[in-house]
Amino acid sequence: MTALGLLHPGHSAEDDYPRIEQLLGSDIRVDLVRTDPGTDLAEDAHQGDALLRLGAPHRIAAAVERLRLSGAEAVVWASTSGSFGYGWEGAHDQVRTLATTAGMPASSTSFAFVHAARELGAARVAVGATYPREVAARFAEFLRAGGVEVTAVHSAGIATAAEAGALGEAEVLALARAADDAGAEAVLLPDTALHTVACVPALEKELGKPVLTANQVTVWEALRLTDRRVNAPGLGALFTREPIVQV
Repeated sequence: MTALGLLHPGHSAEDDYPRIEQLLGSDIRVDLVRTDPGTDLAEDAHQGDALLRLGAPHRIAAAVERLRLSGAEAVVWASTSGSFGYGWEGAHDQVRTLATTAGMPASSTSFAFVHAARELGAARVAVGATYPREVAARFAEFLRAGGVEVTAVHSAGIATAAEAGALGEAEVLALARAADDAGAEAVLLPDTALHTVACVPALEKELGKPVLTANQVTVWEALRLTDRRVNAPGLGALFTREPIVQV
């Protein structure tokens, strides 16, 4: 049994993770531990200052002990905006602190996107973000810092995670279509609040290219940290290709 630890900042789309666990269809357990966002982040706003507070070390560290007791072998901070909001270097510091505190390999969803794009050999990507335009632009900057070329960025301008979590499959498909760019080798949907796991195959069939979504890449990153590779076609191209990423 391989136990994967995920630190999650809220409630939106958390039901994607049991679905992923089921689709993996092997001896893998996905343990989700919720961090306390604090009363000042009750709406989980997609805004600069709120993103920094969301990913503050003391908020993450408070949940680590519960995760350690679960027997997790690796931990991923399952918040894209709560990691890229710190910038490339700041996100590295965040992950190093998490690894030291947890006593196990650690990463975050933002780095998962960079590693997953490399895994697929997708040097050029398009981004479909629920976030407001300025926050979406910061995610694109993060990808570029990781050596991934961003050919297009589409912003849905959604203010909170709760609103993003309420979107259905039709809206997710529309977001992916709006983001797609002819020069992109993959389309990225970065919000962990967005329900995407059930429709990844449909997204890839519609666009004719790999689609990377936040909850999907988060679990893949945890597997990568534990040196596990699982063939799970129901989770898209990322889970059906031979590994090429250099660790």
